[in-house]
Amino acid sequence: MNNTTRVDLHNHSTRCNHATGTMDEYIQRAIELGIDIYGFSEHAPMDFDPHYRLKFEEMHTYTQEVLQAKEKYKDNIQILLGYEVDYLKGHMDKSVIEAKVDYLIGSVHFIDKWGFDNPEFIGGWKDKPVDEIWSAYFEAIEAMAKTGYFDIVGHFDLIKVFKFMPSTDIRILAKDALQAIKKANMVLEINTAGFRKPIAELYPSPLLLEEAYALDIPICFLFRCPCRGTSRV
Repeated sequence: MNNTTRVDLHNHSTRCNHATGTMDEYIQRAIELGIDIYGFSEHAPMDFDPHYRLKFEEMHTYTQEVLQAKEKYKDNIQILLGYEVDYLKGHMDKSVIEAKVDYLIGSVHFIDKWGFDNPEFIGGWKDKPVDEIWSAYFEAIEAMAKTGYFDIVGHFDLIKVFKFMPSTDIRILAKDALQAIKKANMVLEINTAGFRKPIAELYPSPLLLEEAYALDIPICFLFRCPCRGTSRV
């Protein structure tokens, strides 16, 4: 007997302006694929880079849409409500951090307000040594973990997206961030979006997954994943 719980928690809606399809279509496909727990984690609003995320005034509607879907499909799949929150010091809103949701994904998409994973700003990779950029990224991940705000680490090594790779051993660069994740009791997600990017590899890399395994850091992929508050699954 297979007792594996299949979990998919990193999913956006059209409200982020870079997704297509309806919530119903996503859920119906998840049911077809045998997903047991499916979470919506829209990009949370903040006062920076507003285009690719939920608006503050849409938070209530988004919540209601997910809760309605939760009720509608309760006999077929468990639906969870969450946010993917950009860790950007000084720009994380209290209404998001304290929102009554099942979980929060903490992600780093910006280094000093530079959107390093956005093709529009790829030129920024010429401004500093690659190793320095990688170090700054993992320092941000470490700081994010230390806030205690988040449950799941989004695409842990997203910094590799355009294949600008460091000369320093990645395990050394990521060591302190992984230690902070462990101490914060956070979960690492396995995110396959990297296969569609220039790096053509999942996040995090197998090498970093081995490091996470050695630290006994939970991984959210096709098995039970700890979530936020009283709605833990």
